[in-house]
Amino acid sequence: MLNNPHRRYNALTGEWVLVSPHRAKRPWLGQVEKLSPETLPTYDPTCYLCPRNERAGGVFNSDYSGTYVFNNDFAALLPDAPEDASASSHPLLVSAPEQGKCLVVCFSPRHDLTLPELELPVIENVLNTWTNESAKLAELDYIKYVQVFENKGAMMGCSNPHPHSQLWSQSQLPNEIIKELATQTEYFNKNSSPLLVDYIKEEHKQKDRILFSNDHFTALVPFWAVWPFEVLVSAHRASASLKELSSVEISALAEVFKQVTTRYDNLFEISFPYSMGFHQAPADGQPHPEWTLHAHFYPPLLRSATVRKFMVGYEMLAMPQRDITPEVATERLRSLSDIHYKQH
Repeated sequence: MLNNPHRRYNALTGEWVLVSPHRAKRPWLGQVEKLSPETLPTYDPTCYLCPRNERAGGVFNSDYSGTYVFNNDFAALLPDAPEDASASSHPLLVSAPEQGKCLVVCFSPRHDLTLPELELPVIENVLNTWTNESAKLAELDYIKYVQVFENKGAMMGCSNPHPHSQLWSQSQLPNEIIKELATQTEYFNKNSSPLLVDYIKEEHKQKDRILFSNDHFTALVPFWAVWPFEVLVSAHRASASLKELSSVEISALAEVFKQVTTRYDNLFEISFPYSMGFHQAPADGQPHPEWTLHAHFYPPLLRSATVRKFMVGYEMLAMPQRDITPEVATERLRSLSDIHYKQH
């Protein structure tokens, strides 16, 4: 079956993906991306994220030496957003107010170093910052969910190459969390164990899709992956949020992040673009024994540094579709060195 067209079920979202392995051999005459410059300065006086530089509204960054957190100058969500008095009352034209708070987190003062190029203690510091800031946002009485994410590379819409991430908190649950909450709750109620904990155990038995693991976290190309080199990073125990991780688990997670992102860069020997985000349980003050903390890496590249996967046509109108199987993608990533290509 794995060499012929087939569907795979995503147990985490309740959706399907079409896999068409034979299409990986088709010639490519479509769009070819331009590569971003590989050489960046350690400090850029024109960068609004570098230390001491001016941001929007005449605000100056501090002379920071570690991570740097500030309120997003162009936030998508606002804490005091008023209800729209012009909203329609028709049942097919429904809108609702949404409040929230958005933060930006710079990884370090270095303009030129992305996650795989940072030392492990620096990555741990980034993780601790995400943890602390998530916890503070979750304590706000109007917040129900906190999303930590990073868009890396211009191909993923990143507007500034200085390595940074974002936290968006909001007063309602977003779509993906609603789906994952439903599937994990249903599975837990039926099996008395967390879905992702059982899934990781099964993946370790089969071994075909495991990219890297340690005592506390596993990185793999999920059975139901949509993006060509998609990676799921999951904790080995039920854990609702980053806040629940011990210092030992934070160190283990930092190791996994460095392993994954280094292999990404080594695949085509470029600064590999992706969107990454943690899925934490809702910040609703309720226990969530069904939830397992995890992160998704969604990279767009398909065949080379300049050929990307597009979600168009069938994907937009019917269902996601991929060419290379998750098993092939895993083998390609797993065969790469865990030493960054710039250090060879």
